Amino acid sequence: MTPAEILQDLMSPAGRADPFPLYAAAHRLGPLLPVTDDIFLVVGYAAVNEVLRNPVFEIPAEPSSQPSLELMQRSILRANPPDHGRMRSLLSQVFTPRRVAGLQPAIEAAVDELLNGLAAEVDFMDRFAFQLPVTVICELLGVPTDDRHRFRPLASDLTAALELTDASDAAADAAARELGEYFAYLIQDPPPDGLVAALVAARQRLSDEELLANLILLLVAGFETTTDLLGNGLAILLRQPDLPTDAAFVEEVLRYDSPVQVTTRVARERSEIVGTPIPAASSLVLLLGAANRDPERFPDPDRFDPLRPGNKPLSFGAGAHICLGNSLARLEATVAFDRLRPFTITPNGEPTRRDRLVLRGYQTLPIRLSGGR
Repeated sequence: MTPAEILQDLMSPAGRADPFPLYAAAHRLGPLLPVTDDIFLVVGYAAVNEVLRNPVFEIPAEPSSQPSLELMQRSILRANPPDHGRMRSLLSQVFTPRRVAGLQPAIEAAVDELLNGLAAEVDFMDRFAFQLPVTVICELLGVPTDDRHRFRPLASDLTAALELTDASDAAADAAARELGEYFAYLIQDPPPDGLVAALVAARQRLSDEELLANLILLLVAGFETTTDLLGNGLAILLRQPDLPTDAAFVEEVLRYDSPVQVTTRVARERSEIVGTPIPAASSLVLLLGAANRDPERFPDPDRFDPLRPGNKPLSFGAGAHICLGNSLARLEATVAFDRLRPFTITPNGEPTRRDRLVLRGYQTLPIRLSGGR
């Protein structure tokens, strides 16, 4: 296969459902693959890591009249220096290692409450994988409990705008408008505790548009990828129920079936990656999922092995744009899988995947539970 064929197939329904054979085909061609003179697929672990950490490669930030894309470009997700550093320094005060570690008792209590309320037959995605991270991030933000049920469909619609397509997405734009209206209302009288109130108090460092965009990003990113991490991990446990469920298990889930499979960069100036010249203004498609299965970095990469030494997947990125909440997502997943360990969990029908490439996860994951209560 040519690099262009690999990219085209990745965006097909079959490629979105199972990109891993295409990643393997890409690795056979090399770590950095020219699709055209100014479009490159970056598939090798070292190459992806280098691009993520090199400030020459920036987030694509083309002006857009599409509300969903415009919203994202005003947040730290799509911002470049100096705006990115200014916004991130403010937001990162919430995600210090000390504060995240201090959330463990609250996360344990939330997990136990959810598990105690699960029926014997249940959709794991709806009743647990979404409920846990949305509870945690909404507590951090100070979002009222009664409002939380509405966020899963809105987040799903909004993040469709991240897919590798130029098509306008009316559902994503509608979600952006509804979430914008919600937070615009909330910041008028924010709950006294939580990040919403803290950011409103510090709003001289953020424009009104940046304040709204980053609150929406923190909400959506705060549970979307963690929801997928929990579902992807449980699906693995259903196939291999005797696996240990500790922090190393979570790290291997991140490597083996990353919730984020793809990100993009653009070259601000002429550069070079793994010996290949990259012209200025070139577009780079970074296949994080492929980097995590690079045989040069991970021997026998298609085998799930929680005991894999030196396991450092790139699922949450690297460098200046590494996911702000990555330590919180890891902690939530580690606590959740530890608390799930006493249960006997078996499939209860066919799961369904979301039809996505960039954000990979399950739509439904029906299970039966027994014991453990």
